[in-house]
Amino acid sequence: MAEKILVTGGAGYVGSVCVALLREKDYEVVIYDNLSAGHREAVTGGAKLEVGDLADRARLTEVFATHTPDFVMHFAASCLVGESYHDPILYYRNNVANAANLVDVMIEHDVRAIIFSSSCAVYGEPVRVPMTEDDPKNPINPYGKTKLTFEHLLEDCDAAHGLKSVALRYFNAAGATDELGEDHDPETHLIPIVLKVPLGLLDGVEVFGDDYPTPDGTCVRDYVHVSDLAAAHESALGILRQGKSERINLGNGNGFSVLDVIRASEHVTGKNIPSKVSPRRRGDPAALVAGAGKAADVLGWQPSYTSLETIIETAWKWHKEHPHGYRD
Repeated sequence: MAEKILVTGGAGYVGSVCVALLREKDYEVVIYDNLSAGHREAVTGGAKLEVGDLADRARLTEVFATHTPDFVMHFAASCLVGESYHDPILYYRNNVANAANLVDVMIEHDVRAIIFSSSCAVYGEPVRVPMTEDDPKNPINPYGKTKLTFEHLLEDCDAAHGLKSVALRYFNAAGATDELGEDHDPETHLIPIVLKVPLGLLDGVEVFGDDYPTPDGTCVRDYVHVSDLAAAHESALGILRQGKSERINLGNGNGFSVLDVIRASEHVTGKNIPSKVSPRRRGDPAALVAGAGKAADVLGWQPSYTSLETIIETAWKWHKEHPHGYRD
């Protein structure tokens, strides 16, 4: 009998791509999503959608009792760094309190294996680049603090209840598949914002700070293709089957600056992309690049998409076909 996986936030960007891969590999998949940021149109491959909120314990209990999953993949979260400064209560409610509801219902139904969509934001300002899993965790924004707090909760539930967890600390998710891409409102990720210019939806791109201690003065980030992230989640199920818990970075191990992304996007699209420098944003470290050795050793995972231009090409193809996202 096929293993059954409950995917919270499975109608969102990374979650939907992960669901599609799981269905290709013949897992049974149940999506639990309140559709506040997800899209019905992103539910593909015969996955079952259960609309509900993590704050609704009665609804969660109903879904667990109905579907009896073997594993949980937890993507649902608030994820905007800037917003987290302005509304930290929202972030602690959604990313900690509501997520604790999920874990409580899991334990109640004897589901003791979860893969958590965490973030490199748990590290804060890096002490070195590339960053490894053993580096200090000093998040500098409420978003990162809530991700780390939930990691701590999972560790405590492992000790108390035998709940096994794999926290996958993403760097910058990017790119698209043929069917599934990035559609946020508001959009805050650099690549889709940059691509709005050649689509005629923006006149130019804001570059937030050009005085960072990086080669060209702009922030450097590690971009990992969304399909590679999905593959890592599927591989992480093997750790849970062994009754183990892990914390693992997911990135390419290469850093690209904001200006690198703009230039690569110009090359991919064949269009000029004007930019202007604006003041730095609060909570933006100068450089975040993954040390991904543990992912290779523990998951047997290597990213398939290592070229920035190739990642952008996949995003460009999807955005050309969906200039207004799933509304198209």
